[in-house]
Amino acid sequence: MAAQRKTFPRLFLARPEPFRLNGDRVFLRPAERADYEEWANLRALSRDFLTPWEPTWPADALGRTNFRARIARYAEDWRTDQGYNFFIFRSDAMLAGGVGLSNVRRGVAETASLGYWIGTPFARQGYMTSALPLVLDFAFERLRLHRVEAACLPTNVPSRALLMRTGFQQEGYARHYLLIDGKWRDHLLFAILKSDWRR
Repeated sequence: MAAQRKTFPRLFLARPEPFRLNGDRVFLRPAERADYEEWANLRALSRDFLTPWEPTWPADALGRTNFRARIARYAEDWRTDQGYNFFIFRSDAMLAGGVGLSNVRRGVAETASLGYWIGTPFARQGYMTSALPLVLDFAFERLRLHRVEAACLPTNVPSRALLMRTGFQQEGYARHYLLIDGKWRDHLLFAILKSDWRR
């Protein structure tokens, strides 16, 4: 007599918890499809605040199809060790912004580029200051990177102050470095090494 296979109702199958980086004021996790409404609303509310510092938004920037493609690209980047993107949530689980490591280079470089954005209602309240150390711990301890780079427009005084406060050092000035809001713009270049990092 064949052994009976024990089955459980779908209700009792545990769903794995999403990967999280936990801090005192914020937690970070990869974006999910269910985040679309909150993300779209926050980005729409923050559009005037964000567009001077970001690449030109496409016509469907806030569309659901665009968001799903973004989530798929994030997952593929994570799977192939090319990038690691997170949404930033306050401790009450309200979406506040995003932060990520992109263009991961292995081998003789062991480097990635840092990018981030914060929604207008949460700007200059210390949420990004709380989020960046979580990402740097992840970069240096889990990914075992040697160096994390960042860049900001010379006129973006809050972003420059954030990087300096987090431990980045300014290393250079790049002319026409990135296409921001439809124009090639100069950027200040920053970096932090694993040996510099003290949580």
